[in-house]
Amino acid sequence: MIYYIIGIVSLVIFDQLTKLKIENNLFIGDTIPVISDFFHITYVQNRGIAFGVFQGKINIISIVTIIAIVMLIIYFFKTFKKSNFLERLSFMFIIAGAIGNIIDRIFRGYVVDMLDFRGVWAYVFNMADVYINFGVILILIEILLKSKNNKSQN
Repeated sequence: MIYYIIGIVSLVIFDQLTKLKIENNLFIGDTIPVISDFFHITYVQNRGIAFGVFQGKINIISIVTIIAIVMLIIYFFKTFKKSNFLERLSFMFIIAGAIGNIIDRIFRGYVVDMLDFRGVWAYVFNMADVYINFGVILILIEILLKSKNNKSQN
């Protein structure tokens, strides 16, 4: 259990350090091409949730997010002993990502986004978003593996 807590804290710290680096070195809208016409570091302040939905509704979003984080943490602790490595890892990433973004909403009033894959889509995101998506992918992999194992046992 302690390794997962350390993992969550480490991921949150890394997320916050990347956001701090962006805020301290760029102005809103500044962009740095990393891979021309594909990947840029672009400073954006997201006052909504994923894909900029619910812009300006930060109080409602924050309350709902805090409730969701608490529920995730409770579920994580309650199911820890009976969950496998992949499930634990997925929840570690999702919890870390959710905490990283709620820290922004509470202390900044917006979420700092900077990862700008122009060759893929028009949305800018951050490390906390990457963690959440990675955690969801791990959950989907776990579901597929369980489904495959169930079919092979029948």
